[in-house]
Amino acid sequence: MRPLPYRSLQLGLSGEIARRYADEWTVAITDVTPLAREIHTLLREGEPDTAARLLPEERPYPAGDELLAHLRP
Repeated sequence: MRPLPYRSLQLGLSGEIARRYADEWTVAITDVTPLAREIHTLLREGEPDTAARLLPEERPYPAGDELLAHLRP
């Protein structure tokens, strides 16, 4: 329920890579609308700890400093 100590990077895909991502690499799509509504309800009811336990774990991508150096200021 607080900002994470790292940033995320979103990249756009196009052409053949976009097709492969959609047709080959995506193995499942899960509708998390009910979960989002449950979390929202818990937050509105003043239950942030319970809501936080329902969130999926967010992990930084395991890339070394050398690989990411050009992305940092």
